[in-house]
Amino acid sequence: MESRGYDPLEIGEVVRRFIVKRVGGRELRKYYRFRGGRWYGGIATADCVGCNLSCRFCWNWRVNTGLRSVGRFYTGEEVARRIISIARRRGYRQARISGGEPTLSMDNLIEVLETLNREEPRLLFILETNGIVLGARKEEACRLACFPNVHVRVSIKGTSPEEFHILTGAKPEAFELQLKALENLLDCGVSAHPSVMLSFSTHEGFERLLNRLREIDPVLAAEVEEEYVFLYPHVVELLKRYGLKPRIAFSPDNIPEELI
Repeated sequence: MESRGYDPLEIGEVVRRFIVKRVGGRELRKYYRFRGGRWYGGIATADCVGCNLSCRFCWNWRVNTGLRSVGRFYTGEEVARRIISIARRRGYRQARISGGEPTLSMDNLIEVLETLNREEPRLLFILETNGIVLGARKEEACRLACFPNVHVRVSIKGTSPEEFHILTGAKPEAFELQLKALENLLDCGVSAHPSVMLSFSTHEGFERLLNRLREIDPVLAAEVEEEYVFLYPHVVELLKRYGLKPRIAFSPDNIPEELI
């Protein structure tokens, strides 16, 4: 396949220059919001700044294109304690980092997990990631194996390399890194499942992806989470910009309970 589009690993390194800094041997990362939410039945969330993909359906694209002006730097310990405070106040048993790509600052992420594991080990941390970094660098996937309270949700963009390119603008070959992330995580003994953006996919394409997942591990195909576009006004604006029309999408006021 002819290579075209940007390399998300290279983009990740560029983004890191704006969202990561080291102070006294610790890695600080930009975050812009801490909140509770109804997803997963109730979850404490830290929203980070910056991603290595430019998904053309992204709900957070405005933040992730404002790297210089949005957010401020936090240590992993500060992030974890804000998450813990939200979880205790609202009675949540789950936590996550959302908004951007958490693995662009692995040292910061690991400090978050270490603090959660030490101070609130009852919390299940759901790592939402596009898998690019974890697919390219198995050693980073294996760092997560130290934390029994971590589960990884690998969000796959489309069902094929070509679809991935259409939805993200990245080079088609990078699609394989998402599948490799799942393989690496399982090899390292890390709990994980795939989520697949299906708003723009055909049934046949989904079936082909399921077969690919079965080749890695049959359990992955059985545990696929279906993901669909939510038509927030700023998402509709982005879709129009790229001429994308989802086959299936939902209004923010009419999201099926099983998707929350």
